[in-house]
Amino acid sequence: MAQSAYIKFVEGSALSSITLDDLKQQLLHYKEQLALTGKQLGWEYDDAGFPYSIETKTEGEGKWFYLKGKSPLYKYIVLGVGSDASDASDETGRPFVQVVLPDDATIGDKAKGNEFCKYFGRLWKAELHLFNGRIMYFNPRK
Repeated sequence: MAQSAYIKFVEGSALSSITLDDLKQQLLHYKEQLALTGKQLGWEYDDAGFPYSIETKTEGEGKWFYLKGKSPLYKYIVLGVGSDASDASDETGRPFVQVVLPDDATIGDKAKGNEFCKYFGRLWKAELHLFNGRIMYFNPRK
């Protein structure tokens, strides 16, 4: 059974919502940061820190894309954007980013998925619902 983690944009978040293209750009920025870290260390860290290529399929156009692993330790992670209409007073719903581990995902995929979620949660000051059901709050709360 596939597992999902959610990065929810709440009051106090740095962003109010995000598009799929913006999410891809954030991932590419993350990879660039890893490359700069590797340059300082004298090691090709960007391939080890981001062992995926960004792929799209026609059926997921505008809704989701996936990260395809470059080594046998990593297979797939699916990322998508949406909104939650659970609050009846708000018709638009709360925007979120969903990170899905398919059934054949590896332990490495789960570790990298957690790493990406925590990075984005801190960056966007969002509410993070992890794969195991726990919640991490990076948004400023009173």
